[in-house]
Amino acid sequence: MKRGRVVRAMRCTAGLAVILAFVPALGMGATPAMAQGPENARWIGDAPASALPLATDLSAKIDKKDVARAMKKVADWQLDRVEAGFDQDWTFGALYAGFMAVPDAAGGKKYRAAMMRMGRKFAWSPGPRLGHADDLAVSQTYLDLYARTHDAAMLEPTRKNIDAIMRIPDDPAKPIWWWCDALFMAPPVLVKLARMTGDQKYLDFMVREWWITSGLLYNTQDHLYFRDASFLNAHEANGRSLYWSRGNGWVFAALARVLAEMPADYPDRARYVEQFRAMAAEIASIQNPDGLWTAGLLDPASYKLPEVSGSAFFTFGLAWGVNAGLLDKAQYRPVVERAWAGLLKHVYADGRLGSIQPVGGAPGVYAPTSSYVFGTGAFLLAGSEAYKLAR
Repeated sequence: MKRGRVVRAMRCTAGLAVILAFVPALGMGATPAMAQGPENARWIGDAPASALPLATDLSAKIDKKDVARAMKKVADWQLDRVEAGFDQDWTFGALYAGFMAVPDAAGGKKYRAAMMRMGRKFAWSPGPRLGHADDLAVSQTYLDLYARTHDAAMLEPTRKNIDAIMRIPDDPAKPIWWWCDALFMAPPVLVKLARMTGDQKYLDFMVREWWITSGLLYNTQDHLYFRDASFLNAHEANGRSLYWSRGNGWVFAALARVLAEMPADYPDRARYVEQFRAMAAEIASIQNPDGLWTAGLLDPASYKLPEVSGSAFFTFGLAWGVNAGLLDKAQYRPVVERAWAGLLKHVYADGRLGSIQPVGGAPGVYAPTSSYVFGTGAFLLAGSEAYKLAR
């Protein structure tokens, strides 16, 4: 066995033991992608107690005009509501990715202009925690804007941050991305940076760390990811393994975003395609009659509502796979059509997108009106690929 493979295997084994020890001790309130201060929390979302009227002016057809209308309605409501509270946090990082994906026909120029204002506000810097995946999510948008303008100011803070992370010695006891959400936050930044700088070291680093995390959390029989190692033996009420919808949505969307940037001849690309297709088949097979997925994927009877953020990430990934030619159109387009129709049933008359589980790290309870910025970002990503898929 090559030395690199030995080290990787040792890191995975040691990392798993330590994660199993320290994750439960942290308590769910302390895990990444969860802790939010009160100042941030008031911007990222809420759930009005009163019933609200649902939108009646949207069509579920996968038609460019109809998809654009739905995207604009949701994006306008969200932008007007939260621009004053823009943050470098992961919650907003997902929203920014969605804004950047909106086509011009749905107001894309308006949202990109807002992203320019956001980037200037933060001087194009990632969040403050060096090495923390959640604080890198915002850099996906910085780099997408750099690709349009080639203004080095948009790229250099992220590059310096990543360079510093890559100089941190490996810790066999603690993989850098020990929770599945991290695969959406950081890897797309690294693959974008590799493409934009021409330096493959960023891509190689991302690939190495991805497969360490995958080795810990991906179940090769169920083709789904556990949220973190504390869930390896967790079960739903029906006895099946507990897989969090949004956690798997993060990963599935990340696979699409990584593959969209990864060179066609990169040695590990086939491995990513294999995992993407395996997850796609599983996700499609457990789609619920309403077109969506519940917070816990394998026990829908235990959940009263669908979970829109995870469902939207699945919709994005499946539609992207069809558009990229990685998924069979005849098989997967109907899945996307049902999912998009299901998502639109949770858009309110003013543009609010509901049935989004709040910040968390496991399936939870929430109201039909529950709306959070990362769910809007996922919806806009889904819409961007549905728009491309439109006849």
